[in-house]
Amino acid sequence: MAPTSRIYFTRHSQAEHNVADDYSIPDAPLTELGKRQSANLPNLTTELQEKVEVILSSGLKRTLQSTAIGYAPAIKRLGIENVVVLPQLQECNAFPCDTGSAREVLEADPELKGFDLSLLTPDWTSKKGFYAADPESLSARARWVRQYIRSRPEKEIVVMAHGDVLRRITGEHYMWKNAEVRLFQFDPSKVDTEDCPVLPVKSIAEGGLLSPTSSSHLFDSSAPLAN
Repeated sequence: MAPTSRIYFTRHSQAEHNVADDYSIPDAPLTELGKRQSANLPNLTTELQEKVEVILSSGLKRTLQSTAIGYAPAIKRLGIENVVVLPQLQECNAFPCDTGSAREVLEADPELKGFDLSLLTPDWTSKKGFYAADPESLSARARWVRQYIRSRPEKEIVVMAHGDVLRRITGEHYMWKNAEVRLFQFDPSKVDTEDCPVLPVKSIAEGGLLSPTSSSHLFDSSAPLAN
């Protein structure tokens, strides 16, 4: 357990559903621009690539692609098979663009070769129960993610995820840019609590532009999110 860990939350690069706000695209992959944004991320995060000890990634195509390209130098050192692909980091809503693909589909994708997808159980695409899109379930899932990160022994942790779920995890209404990296740490006064909230430390990199998520219109920046 490393409650003093430095957590580098990262939003994926531009994906197809970001371009025209088309949330009907199944498991929306990166655009060509998104791939270029990811390819530039190592130039913006040289020090981080050398010191990160573990990478956690959502199992959607766009986050796996963003991880493979954007953290390529770190993966070369750590091994792509050691990236922890967590279904709990998937995006919030039940739209097709925010719903992952079955494990066998991802395993057949040559762009995703090498990732260990063993944690992607059959129910990870269900958007029911633990993965439901209602506020109570989302808060519980965000809490689970914070507790999981707290349980990790590593001190330097990258988390590749999505704009909406990152807002849930961090408790902020912040509008994440594509390919953006921000450093957080656990609130030292509350790290031992069930909620174990995190606090922003600083911006690390902005590799892309602001693009909406499927829930952007719902956020009121004047009030904190429930954890």
